Amino acid sequence: MDASETFRDRSDTVQVDSDSRVSGTRNGVAQSESRRSPPTGDHTVRVSKNSAAPSANPLLQRLYGPIAKPLADVEATLRSQLQSPFEGVSALLRHGVALGGKRLRPAVHLLMAEALGGVKPSNITIGAVLEMVHTATLVHDDVLDEAATRRHVPTINAQWNNHTSILLGDYLFAQSFQLAATLDYTRTCQWVGQAARLVCEGELRQVLGRDDLEIDRDTYFEIIQGKTAELCRVACSLAAAEAGCDAETTDRLAEYGNSLGIAFQIADDFLDLWGDDEAVGKTLGTDLEQGKITLPIIRLLETATPERRNAILTVLNGPAADRISQIRNWLDQSDAREFTVATAAEFKQRALDAIADLPTGTAKNCLIEIAEFSIQRSF
Repeated sequence: MDASETFRDRSDTVQVDSDSRVSGTRNGVAQSESRRSPPTGDHTVRVSKNSAAPSANPLLQRLYGPIAKPLADVEATLRSQLQSPFEGVSALLRHGVALGGKRLRPAVHLLMAEALGGVKPSNITIGAVLEMVHTATLVHDDVLDEAATRRHVPTINAQWNNHTSILLGDYLFAQSFQLAATLDYTRTCQWVGQAARLVCEGELRQVLGRDDLEIDRDTYFEIIQGKTAELCRVACSLAAAEAGCDAETTDRLAEYGNSLGIAFQIADDFLDLWGDDEAVGKTLGTDLEQGKITLPIIRLLETATPERRNAILTVLNGPAADRISQIRNWLDQSDAREFTVATAAEFKQRALDAIADLPTGTAKNCLIEIAEFSIQRSF
């Protein structure tokens, strides 16, 4: 796989063509807000056409076709669980749920369950738990990244403030475990609790490692496995366990979620450097400014001559706002772009290999398509 392969962004289209150009087609709203703009004080919930439920997107209608009814039940569970007698809190909860987007984790859980014999009521509950935990991490991430938008919708910290974002994330975590505790066994609480801990651990390692220019490839993969892939992994392992699979099969199917999550994160890291701020629904360009060393930068440093490496390190240690512009030419002269794309494709293939023995059917076909979508997504 080379740079002629496609990465598409999370909201519209950003394609890397054979001439290594980035072209964008925008169908969202203009992003006039600064990523560090202060809260406006206007708490009206504004939801753009791009923040519609997954069922409104034609691609997701196809990918999620076999689990359309169970996924709608997950949505209904989220709505029933995330309510408050206080209208201000209810508005906040509605806004937070709208930020979740593709519902990837519950969808993967339900598709895996369907492929293993069928969706049970417990799978609906687990899907809602997974989505609440994921949304909580997104709300907290937006505070860390000082992001102004997500899926063309103002983030909680932009619409309200950082204090509100932190409390909302805490609320979602608490409600998710209360819901998990309604099941007849403790497995979901235990496994999701461990996954949430690993997500936070991965985020902590990344925060503590900011501006650490010695982070190597192995450390990078350890961090993203925790902060991004772990919830996808546990979505698959819980589906296998609910279906009565043995430990070996459960671990093998869990690798689908693990590799899928890593492929998604590598694609995100690619887009943060080569995406188009006006074409996506999330604030980009924050990684280098915040001292996050991602795979393209690791590859650039690995392959640079000693003289160029010293020059790159000087830029990375310099003013945050100047890093992207000053490092751009070096990135484009290296193989960092091609290497990042190829590495994402490698993890996509690992995901496909993990489900090779699943029974043939529409659910398995959709899991295969989601793996392809992880590195060629169109929104």
